[in-house]
Amino acid sequence: MTSAAEQRAPATAPSTNGARRAAVPAPAVWPGAPTPLGARFRTGPDGVAGTNFALWAAGAEAVRLCLFDADGRETRIELTELTHEIWHGFVPGVLPGQRYGYRVDGRWDPWTGARWNPAKLLLDPYARAVDGEFTLPPQVYGHVRDWPEQHVADTVRDDRDSAPYVPKGVVVHDDDDWCDDRRPKTPWADSVIYELHVRGFTKLHPGVPEELRGTYAGLAHPAAVEHLVKLGVTAVELLPVHQFAHEDHLLRRGLSNYWGYNSIGYFAPHAAYAASGTTGAQVGEFKRMVRALHAAGIEVILDVVYNHTAEAGELGPTLSLKGIDNRGYYRLQGDARRYADYTGCGNTLHVVRPQVLRLITDSLRYWVTEMGVDGFRFDLAAALARSMHDVDMLSPFLAVIAQDPVLRRVKLIAEPWDIGSGGYQVGSFPPLWAEWNDRYRDAVRDFWRHALPDVREMGYRLSGSSDLYAWGGRRPYASVNFVTAHDGFSLRDLVSYERKHNEANGEENRDGTDDNRSWNCGAEGESDDAAVRALRRRQLRNLLTTLLLSTGVPMLVAGDEFGRTQGGNNNAYCQDNPTSWLDWSLPADPGWRALYDLTARLIGLRHRHPVLRRRAFFSGRAQSADGLRDLAWFTARGAEMTEDDWYAPAATLGMYLSGRDIPGRDERGAPVRDDSFLAVLHAGERPTAFVLPGPPWAERYEVVVDTSREDQAGAPGTVLAAGTELVVPGRTVLLLRVV
Repeated sequence: MTSAAEQRAPATAPSTNGARRAAVPAPAVWPGAPTPLGARFRTGPDGVAGTNFALWAAGAEAVRLCLFDADGRETRIELTELTHEIWHGFVPGVLPGQRYGYRVDGRWDPWTGARWNPAKLLLDPYARAVDGEFTLPPQVYGHVRDWPEQHVADTVRDDRDSAPYVPKGVVVHDDDDWCDDRRPKTPWADSVIYELHVRGFTKLHPGVPEELRGTYAGLAHPAAVEHLVKLGVTAVELLPVHQFAHEDHLLRRGLSNYWGYNSIGYFAPHAAYAASGTTGAQVGEFKRMVRALHAAGIEVILDVVYNHTAEAGELGPTLSLKGIDNRGYYRLQGDARRYADYTGCGNTLHVVRPQVLRLITDSLRYWVTEMGVDGFRFDLAAALARSMHDVDMLSPFLAVIAQDPVLRRVKLIAEPWDIGSGGYQVGSFPPLWAEWNDRYRDAVRDFWRHALPDVREMGYRLSGSSDLYAWGGRRPYASVNFVTAHDGFSLRDLVSYERKHNEANGEENRDGTDDNRSWNCGAEGESDDAAVRALRRRQLRNLLTTLLLSTGVPMLVAGDEFGRTQGGNNNAYCQDNPTSWLDWSLPADPGWRALYDLTARLIGLRHRHPVLRRRAFFSGRAQSADGLRDLAWFTARGAEMTEDDWYAPAATLGMYLSGRDIPGRDERGAPVRDDSFLAVLHAGERPTAFVLPGPPWAERYEVVVDTSREDQAGAPGTVLAAGTELVVPGRTVLLLRVV
């Protein structure tokens, strides 16, 4: 049943700027092939060079391929071949660099989810390069965006031509066999992940030529790579590099989507990050970046957004999938005008449908096999794991990934939640998958602001989160441990602000979480108080040391190692400016340089000592007659913790890691042996006495790290006898090696 307003609404709005204009005469089109999807340059019949175009559009009545010359003149070609719901054709003479799009005709019936509109030029979902930017004027909406009755605006078709206002796909020549590339293939347990933004990482880097800053080529520059190598990270996790669009509400405020979680092209590297041009050269530039990182021993992991697209909900623009087959690509509600939204972004891809699943898996394989990447972090992965409604760990998406011979061999990281009912799934993803562990984040933040009621949670998080992951053959490296991520406070802001300060986002400080679990050390924001500044730097050392000593896979955020700040903005998704860009002047400051040196030293310790990066969970049981166990916990009295101790209020925890009882063998089959360590974490404000455990744990200990010290140079070499009552300064981590 429709409302009176819906009954009155005309089917279309008047055409204004040439939606029905005469097209340039079309060249010949041969039948071509329905596979592979997308635009593929190749040699056709009789050795004629050209491009095969194939588009899945199940419910369409007609599909027109639109070719654009350098002056923007359009040539339309009717695709008449239809095989298994795929429209296809081979066009002789179409060469790499050709810009193109599609117009897809069909019913306009939003009440049933049908939103075909041939006036809108659509981006090929399989386009491998994109030329131009989405600016979202009214012409790119399939409906009349400014219709007076907004509650029915999405039902009124807009017949204005969108071609002058939207980017075009670009035909790309696939001529790279990667024969000279050597993937690092770093084992999960040995990995240290570094989350960074391609643009923000080098935008202000003085060692990168100005014309390369903020680009793929900039990240590949030796000055950028050198920082990563010296720090010791094994993988970069790039914020989204799929072609994305900026939201209308940001453009109206003069802002843009800096993070890029608004994908529209799952095969195309985001063109704005290319220094070499946007008519196909960005593909080669991305590949050269991957090669440069691989040559330095660094893997490339992409943060990917397959849960939704930039087309938003029923009031969003028509850019690609919505105009190709809205009902085929998106989850719709019972009222098919509306979109099911498990993402908070207006729409959710219907991954249960075979063609959507094919789009995603084809994209993933492409980035592995042809672009050289080593893994993926899936944004809001629970939305991908939903079957018809509920999250299902036997869902088609997870099943397909598990059996795919390419994808099951790369690193797979889930952000294990979405915003829908039952969407929080930390610890639930199957083997092969690692997960962002927000339970780790929250526990470590709470411990160091002295907000945990006891130390039970910290015990689990420090030792690999076995309560979450010790099932189904999963290992400690299923837990990606992090204290900060792109979303939220930077590490420095975490110890400098108790409240978010997001006014620059233009949303009256309503955006961003209020659950920061932060502590400002006594003053909100930047402070001239020397004591406050010293305490903040100590807390940074504590947080980084805790992260890098914990069992699991640590993830750092670019710049946290030298005190990057966002001025208290905990949702800087729209700040493409110095708020988000890394300030490379900070490492020159002796205090921040010391933080960087400590971080690099801790990563080096982790690489040298397998006891800090175990491949199996601790057993906690004695492995020999002397009673020594692979993991033991101690109170400040130097006694092993009892059940009552775990439940008692406490600010101090001792963790003993035995290097003698590491399960597994090395590459030559020999038993793995390492030093043993005692870590003492004290979150209390005042100093505390800690008695160093005696035999069988140790006779003597050497201090390796002392976070109460700004400079760690003098810490190693201090040897203490077992039984010594050691005074641990307030808010300090001590790492001691058994000698």
